Amino acid sequence: MPLYEHVFLARQDVSNTQVETLTKEYTDVIEQGGGKVTKNEYWGVKSLAYKIKKSRKAHFQLLNIDAPPAAVAEMERRMSLSPEILRFLTVKVEEHETEPSVMMRKGDRDERGDRGDRGGFGGRGGFGGRGGGGGGFRGDRDGDRRPGGGGGGFRGDREGGSTFRARPPRDGDRPPRPPREGNAPTTGSEE
Repeated sequence: MPLYEHVFLARQDVSNTQVETLTKEYTDVIEQGGGKVTKNEYWGVKSLAYKIKKSRKAHFQLLNIDAPPAAVAEMERRMSLSPEILRFLTVKVEEHETEPSVMMRKGDRDERGDRGDRGGFGGRGGFGGRGGGGGGFRGDRDGDRRPGGGGGGFRGDREGGSTFRARPPRDGDRPPRPPREGNAPTTGSEE
């Protein structure tokens, strides 16, 4: 018989016992059709990525099914008529996983280890990283005010501590602009 993984989402306002009752009801439908449910896992109430039938959260339930396609079709037909079921998905698989599903494996998330304090954008220095220095998108215009910081930003510091080095002029380059004094407009009659 074909193997299936089936996940359904039940409304948030139904209780855990009602979800167990729904699971038992659909398990019975599969067994009446000549199949069996080899594993069922309750994943809990989780947030949805978007509202489904005015619900922001739902109860998630996984069923591993070994049954003929007609039994699965009947179960899906009954789920589509049930007001408690928001969504369901059945996927045909080559073999069922023997260990707990990815949703149930909390240990994998803990095994990643400490990634350290990388700061804003991964601690690459640059813009806003803690510990690696950096001074915003354009850096601090009058030097880095933070203790232990230095350099960084897209354009570096304007005064002091800049790591920017200008390249020597090449043929075809524009001449550099003269520095502007203050924000006053220039008039043709300066003394």
